[in-house]
Amino acid sequence: MYFRAATTAVAGLTALLVLAGCEQSTEIEPEAASSEARLQITGAGSSFAAPIFNQWFALYGDQHPELALNYDSIGSGAGIERFLAGRVDIGATDAPLRSDEAAQLTDDYVQLPVTGGMIALAYNLPSVEGPLNLPRDVYADIFLGELYRWDDPRIAAANPGIDLPHKVIQVVARHDSSGTTFAFTNHLAAISEAWAEGPGVSKRIDWPGGAMEASGNEGVAQRIKITQNAIGYVEAGFAERLGLSLAWLENRAGGYVRPNVETGRRGLANGSDLPPDDLARTIPDPQGARSYPIVTYTWALIRDPHASTEKARAIVELMNWVLTDGQEQAEALRYVPLPPNLVDAALAELERVEP
Repeated sequence: MYFRAATTAVAGLTALLVLAGCEQSTEIEPEAASSEARLQITGAGSSFAAPIFNQWFALYGDQHPELALNYDSIGSGAGIERFLAGRVDIGATDAPLRSDEAAQLTDDYVQLPVTGGMIALAYNLPSVEGPLNLPRDVYADIFLGELYRWDDPRIAAANPGIDLPHKVIQVVARHDSSGTTFAFTNHLAAISEAWAEGPGVSKRIDWPGGAMEASGNEGVAQRIKITQNAIGYVEAGFAERLGLSLAWLENRAGGYVRPNVETGRRGLANGSDLPPDDLARTIPDPQGARSYPIVTYTWALIRDPHASTEKARAIVELMNWVLTDGQEQAEALRYVPLPPNLVDAALAELERVEP
C-alpha cells in the first residue's frame, strides 16, 4: 500500500526474509561497492527472508551489472529502524510498521508483500524417532512456561507409542527485535487466551518462565541444534537446512500438519477472502484441514516512489521483478510464492506509484 508520510496510521506487516541472525552490521559504504556499478541499492531487515533476498539480489545483480545490490540480515526491528533513518533503500520486515514508527518518516512510502513462509517448531530429542505431534494448547503452554517436561501427559496423549524422555523442556527464543517473533506471538494470541492477555503480540517478548535466547533465525536454529531437549520457533527453511526435527502442529481444523510448501500455501490461501487490495494482511490462524497453522508474509518497504530519479526507477523495476520472475525462487528455498491475486494487487500498487 502507498502511504503519505506522517499522516496515515499503518497497520500492516512489512518484511523480507534475511539470512542468518547476525548481530553485527554489514552495511556497505559507497567506496566498497563494485567499481563497475553506477547505482547502489541496499536492503536490510528480516532474517526470516534473508535466504530468498540474497538469492534475488544475486540473480538480479547478474542481470543488471550496473547495480550494486546488498542485503543486510539484522532482524525486522533493526531493518525498520534503518529504513526510518534513511540508511537503506528497502526495509524488510515480517511485522507491521506501527503508526508511531510511520510518523517518523518525512517521505511517502509503499509496503509490498514479496513472499510467504512458515514458522516451524524445531526440537532436539535424540531418543525420539518419527514425527512429534503437538496440540495447540500444548505448544502455547510450553512457551507460556506452564508445561515444562517432555513426558507431560498432554504431550504423551498426542503421541501414543513414543517413549518421551522425563526431561525439562529447554525453550529457545529470539533475543532481538524480530518479525518472526511478531508472527509467532500473533498466532499464539489467536489460539490462547492466556497468551493474548499475558505476553501479547510484539517483535520482542519477555518470555514467561525464562528461555535461552539467540539473535536471528539462524541463531535460534543453531542453538536448538546444540541443545538436547530444546524446542524453538524458527523459519522452516533454516530448520530444514540444519537437519532439525520439525513438530507436526495441530491446526484449526484439529489435524496434525507438517510444515512444507504445500501446507504453507494452503494456510496462506485461507487469507484469500480478505480484500484483494489489503497488502498488509495477516493470517494468525488459518482455516483448512491441510493448512499449516503458523504462516506469514514478508513485506518490503520502499521510500518516496514518486521521485523521478534513476535510483527510484531502478528500485521499482527490481520490485517488479521480485513480484514476477522472482517468485520462481521461493519453493526451492522452502518459501511460499505469493498467491496470484496478491501478486496482481501488489503489481497494480507498484504501477500506480511508478515514477
